[in-house]
Formats: sequence, C-alpha cells, structure tokens
Amino acid sequence: MTILEIKKLTRNFKGLTALCRIDIEVREGEILGVIGPNGAGKTTLFNVISGYLKPSSGEILFRGENIVGVKPYDIVKKGIARSFQGASLFQDTSCLENLIIAHHLYKKFGFWQAILKTKAYALREEEVKGKSMKMLENINLAEKKGACTHEIPYGHQKMIGIEMALSTNAELLLLDEPVSGMNPEEALAVTKIIEQIRSKNGITVIVVEHNMKVVMKICNRIVVIDHGEKIAEGSPEAIRSNRKVIEAYLGAEEIQE
Repeated sequence: MTILEIKKLTRNFKGLTALCRIDIEVREGEILGVIGPNGAGKTTLFNVISGYLKPSSGEILFRGENIVGVKPYDIVKKGIARSFQGASLFQDTSCLENLIIAHHLYKKFGFWQAILKTKAYALREEEVKGKSMKMLENINLAEKKGACTHEIPYGHQKMIGIEMALSTNAELLLLDEPVSGMNPEEALAVTKIIEQIRSKNGITVIVVEHNMKVVMKICNRIVVIDHGEKIAEGSPEAIRSNRKVIEAYLGAEEIQE
C-alpha cells in the first residue's frame, strides 16, 4: 500500500531548478533511501514534503490527501515527522527534558490547565515522563537522563533527535543525514535504531544519507537524485550497478558497500 505519493514535484529558486518533476512512491512499512551528490536536491525534497518550502508545482499525497500548502505543524499532526542534519536539540536542557518538550510540542495543553495544574495535566505529565524514559531506554541512554545534551557525544545527540521526532506518533519519518559526523560504532548503533523503528514500530522511513554502507544495509529501495532530477530507482543491488548512478558519483567506489 502506498503511504506517500509525490507527483511531478518541482521547486524553483529564482531561476534555479532544485527539483524537476520528481515522481516518488513510498510504500507503507518500507525504508526508502534517497541519495545523490551534494547539491542534488535531497534536503530540498524533505523541506517540501514537511511543509517548510512550498513546491513550484506538483502534488504530495499522504494517504491520498494532497498536503501541498499545509503548515509544517499540521503536517506533523497528520503523521509526518522529520529529523534534521544537525542534532537540533535544546543544548542546555537534560536528555529527558528534551523528549518531554518534544511530546508537549506535539500535544499541547490549554493555558489554564497548565497554570492550575489540573488532574488531567498532572496525569499527562506523568504519562509523558514515562514515555520519555522508555525512549531513552530504547537507545540505551537511560543513565544519561539528567545530563545536558551538550555534555553527551554527538552520536548520542543524534539518537535523541530521532526519538524526539518519534514522539509525534509519526506514521512516516523523514531522517536527514542520521549518521553524518559519526564514527563507525555510533553509525552502527543508529542503523540498528532505524531498523527497529520499522520492524518494531511499523513506521515507514525515508532516509537521506551520504553513508552508502548504511543506505545499502537498511534500505528496501533507493531513489537517486542528481541536479534535481530522479535518475534511478530500485533495490540496493540494482542501484549499486546502475551506470547513471556510478557516473553521478564520479566513480564506482562511491557506491560500494
């Protein structure tokens, strides 16, 4: 079943075409990789899907509904969430509090409920704290709950950033460079988290990533973009041997495992 369908998506920036009539179909429950050289248009694609940029033309259908023009916050409420290239955390706040804040950003309480500390508010606070602790346990960072995020390794920060996106109860998760800047051990840990998101939570994932080892390992299918155009789509095995992809990356070694 298709969860997201992108039709003839185009985005222009003052005469520069960042995306040119892109067609992508995302199947429910899969991990789809989006790769391409620097400047290919990958992050622009994420920005358009998540509502941070409006396309010049084309359609984005989420479960059959056209979400072009929908505000980013409302797109999150519909079931699409994203992480960013940077860790995007509240750096002077504890790991646990970052996740609690993320939950509250998704489901806000009324002003007077918060001020008066109503029973419903207190129950919600306890529920959110429990869910947030469970998320830290899932990524083996429970012992870091009280540490400010700037005090923990960058790889751990990225893991918390992914969990913050998950706190929105997303059905479709967009991960932008989830292992960038990580050492091999950290990248392996994040790779396992992404696989678990799909296998245990049933969440569909789209990954933009330069680390080809990660892409080839976890993705069911891969879409390749170059200069704003889709040049290839297929299984990791098919993409690895695709001549257009090899030429785009200026050498076969760029797409080897």
